[in-house]
Amino acid sequence: LKEVLTHAKEKPHLCKLCSKGFTKARYLKSHMLTHTGEKPHVCEICQKGFTQAGALKKHMLTHTGEKPHVCKLCSKGFTEASHLKSHMWRHTGEKPHVCNLCQKGFTNTSNLKQHMLIHTGKKPHVCKFCQTGFFQANKLKEHMLTHTGEKPHACDICYIMFKTLSEVKRHMLIHTGEKPYACKVCQKGFAQSNTLKIHMLTHT
Repeated sequence: LKEVLTHAKEKPHLCKLCSKGFTKARYLKSHMLTHTGEKPHVCEICQKGFTQAGALKKHMLTHTGEKPHVCKLCSKGFTEASHLKSHMWRHTGEKPHVCNLCQKGFTNTSNLKQHMLIHTGKKPHVCKFCQTGFFQANKLKEHMLTHTGEKPHACDICYIMFKTLSEVKRHMLIHTGEKPYACKVCQKGFAQSNTLKIHMLTHT
């Protein structure tokens, strides 16, 4: 009978709080923890709690450094199969997660959620010093350096310190001589995009 229910995609075990159905009672039991907030499966290393044993098992990979899911095209490893799946879309160019407001596509749901904040105007990541809001947590982290004055990123060649990795990347062009921003009119190359913009004014 259980097999019949599974194949028929019936879900007789219903959550009394949200009416979500499950094929097995143990799945319902695990789901109930999302309502109670209980996290019985605790990491012995960092004490982070999880509602399911499977989630804890995945989390442990962040401590061991193990990345069992490997891309066949570029050999990059991932801790979770879902992360590998999203990564593969970068190779294929597929962007299955589409914004219903502007139709822009993304390789994963987390990037789509971040994008949606642009439409809502909501900036959930707020600076505790000046109350400036940001769409992304990493942008807030970069902004915080303006208050602390910290420059944690160093150039490997001349050891000048920078606040962000993007600043280091731009700086490295001085050493490499690379000029990735080319004028479409005269083909002259520039190390920085803003320099190209200024140059473009000479053609107008």
